Amino acid sequence: MKRRTLLRSVAAMAALRQIGAWAQASAEPLLKRRIPVSGAELPVIGLGTSGAFEVGDSAAEREPLAAVLDDLLKQAGSVVDTAPSYGSAEAVLGSLLAARAQRERCFLATKISSYSPQAAKAQWQNSLARLRTDKVELLQVHSLVDLQSNLRFLRELQQAGKTRYIGVTHYRDEAHAELVDVVRREKLDFVQINYSVVSRSVERELLPLCADRGVAVLVNRAFEDGRLFAQVKGRPLPEWAGEIDCESWGQLMLKFVLAQPAVTCVIPATAKPRNLLDNLGAGRGRMADAKQAQRIAALF
Repeated sequence: MKRRTLLRSVAAMAALRQIGAWAQASAEPLLKRRIPVSGAELPVIGLGTSGAFEVGDSAAEREPLAAVLDDLLKQAGSVVDTAPSYGSAEAVLGSLLAARAQRERCFLATKISSYSPQAAKAQWQNSLARLRTDKVELLQVHSLVDLQSNLRFLRELQQAGKTRYIGVTHYRDEAHAELVDVVRREKLDFVQINYSVVSRSVERELLPLCADRGVAVLVNRAFEDGRLFAQVKGRPLPEWAGEIDCESWGQLMLKFVLAQPAVTCVIPATAKPRNLLDNLGAGRGRMADAKQAQRIAALF
């Protein structure tokens, strides 16, 4: 056999093995965790739209996103998080869900980030129009903007049946102390925070407090906006990763986050079906215990 033919055969066999691994993994159910306030369950891996869904109208830009959504729902995922401040993301998401009649299969989360009651109402109406829906499952005060005024508005919408759950969000470590104060004094259903193998301040107080207060936790920036992949580029996955059913660095990072029982769902953003399937793999199989989580952290 010629060398070129041999290399092609080896590459093809590797691709088939990868496809087989994905098929086997997707046959296992995604782990789910309870929303404390209701007892309903959510898959532990969801989808963020910041950056990834901020595209135009062309088929070339939207087709991969359609595949990402299709694959998420086929694999029994449901959580999709967006915001009016994410450029075109709400409109793109709403269009794709409507085109496939998939809205009812989606746990849809969006946000309010306005500085007056009038602006908040207008922002909410615009979000509904872009998302092509009349309600959402989760509505959050984005980055604690005008917190008290916006929380009042969220509670009004919750009472009116326009959102099932309400919460607050942030994405930076320096906001965690303020979030602790908010969780202590406000009745919230969800908190969305940044947490990763290198950003761990939430472990000290915020995550235990959420668990104690019965607040569900969404996690953003688990990959530090992709920077963690640069740290491990070219490094082989440790052999012991198989002990928690990890086949990639991304899965190892996500299983570190999911080692915290207070975490309800992680929402990494992606526009690539391949990456979505890899992310979903972190929601299956054996999870990391505290000792294994420390072992993962030591790699970074």
